[in-house]
Amino acid sequence: MTASATDWPDSLLDAVDTAFADLTCDPDPLSLDLDPLADQLGDDSGLPGGVIALPALRQWLLEHPRAYTARDVVWRELVRRARLDGPAWVIAAVALAMPALRRYAGRLHTGWAGDAHDLDAEILTGFLGALRDRVDLARPAPYAALCMAAWRSGHELRLRDGAEAMPVDNLDHVTGPRTPKRPYGHPDLLVRRAVELGIVDACDEQPYIDVRLGHRAIEPIAARLGLEVDTLRRRVERIDVRIADALAAGMLTEATSPRAREDLAAAAERRQHIRAARGGSARHPTAQVTLAAA
Repeated sequence: MTASATDWPDSLLDAVDTAFADLTCDPDPLSLDLDPLADQLGDDSGLPGGVIALPALRQWLLEHPRAYTARDVVWRELVRRARLDGPAWVIAAVALAMPALRRYAGRLHTGWAGDAHDLDAEILTGFLGALRDRVDLARPAPYAALCMAAWRSGHELRLRDGAEAMPVDNLDHVTGPRTPKRPYGHPDLLVRRAVELGIVDACDEQPYIDVRLGHRAIEPIAARLGLEVDTLRRRVERIDVRIADALAAGMLTEATSPRAREDLAAAAERRQHIRAARGGSARHPTAQVTLAAA
């Protein structure tokens, strides 16, 4: 049964529960097929195989708080689906974390005079921000990271409530030079110069900025580029190394010699040739070893 506009809850957490109930009711309840995750879960996880209804999955996770491997595997899949498969899975992820989110809301509201609905909204905002972008699925305990983001967001609301503005120094009386030193505290300018020098390929500039500077989730970016997540992750890590080496050599903050520019251009050309060859590597599996360093 779908909630009407007149009985939609005021609390956002209650609204998520209502939407989740609609998504998981007959005749076509939202469910998760655990069989594709079997290799990651192992034989001794205790988690039942096959298709499982999401409310039943939430209950199983609540009843097995020490099933850390199963929890990590399930939550990586939930986060991946929330990022790639649409709003229904965003609601599902929030709903499966709802017991923790409600516990945080109760603790944070104790002794606080603010609106409970505002606190619910802030907790949910923190959770959704982490779900969308902040949690790195290559790291362990994604569920713990999501919950920490939700708690931190609610706790910061309490700290902000009624806080007085902090005074700042009068800039007219600040002594000393005010001209910023290069690279001016703008990492995106360093990335732009790295592109101009051929340290970063032009096609990698925006994905790199999104992942490293924007802290965006890597899964949707890889999907948009038509790449495997691990492929894009390795590419970003190699760019990290090249930029770090260039910074250490002063290439991004000082003048670059013509010889260094030639060497960088040659390296960029080699990367392009390797990527072009990789496009046909599926037809030539033995080429994979040669291309691994691209």
